[in-house]
Amino acid sequence: MSGFGSVRSLERGLRVLQVINQRNGLKAAEIAAATEIPRPTVYRLLETLEGLGFVIRDHSSDKWRLTLQAKSLSSGYRDEDWVTQSAVPEMVRLGRDILWPLDLVVFNDHQMEIRESTHNISPYSIDHGMVGLKLPVLETAGGRAYLAFSPEEERRQTLAGMRAQLGIAPPYVQHDGPLERILEETRRLGVGYRKEGYRLATQSISAPIRRGERVIACLTIIWTASALSFETALEMYRQKLLDSAARISDGLRELG
Repeated sequence: MSGFGSVRSLERGLRVLQVINQRNGLKAAEIAAATEIPRPTVYRLLETLEGLGFVIRDHSSDKWRLTLQAKSLSSGYRDEDWVTQSAVPEMVRLGRDILWPLDLVVFNDHQMEIRESTHNISPYSIDHGMVGLKLPVLETAGGRAYLAFSPEEERRQTLAGMRAQLGIAPPYVQHDGPLERILEETRRLGVGYRKEGYRLATQSISAPIRRGERVIACLTIIWTASALSFETALEMYRQKLLDSAARISDGLRELG
């Protein structure tokens, strides 16, 4: 096999692993449809990954799933102390209370990146494998919370970087209004919000997690729009979310 072919096979194999992880198991035909890889190629990739011990076929459902061996791919990865010691326990506690999933998002490379998530333990979540997913800043509750509560100079630099790297330029008018008005409303509410636009089936609110004056992450609650109105969810969960974000921020001070 040529060097180019080897690289392409690796790329396709990793894509298959990602899709299986995100959907919590899929049939070969579903993998082919999700990845847009021809079905015969998907079968060959699955056979190779099975031989390496990374996937296994559930013969009762005919679905392919990841094995424990797949976790060895991230064995060298270590969470930062503040995430494991402060954020994750609070996310689990709040998640058990409200049942809807939560994401911990951070600003990284001009986007918001999901750093931790409770999607896999939420009975109301339809998503899996969310950690590492990149999200747009201006269209998401976490991105809006990050911008609204960051110091002015940091916010200015963030927008300048997004303009240089992503071509996002003023006026920053979103589907639900001008960015400045959105950020003002975010500060009034104390949380970033997303009512429509990105991922139409869901809505979300997000609270800042601070280390000193800086916003280092945001904690986001996501719910199904057809199950709860935005106003109802805001009334039910806003204060709980703010309290959890405050407890995580307090934990950061204790960690130093």
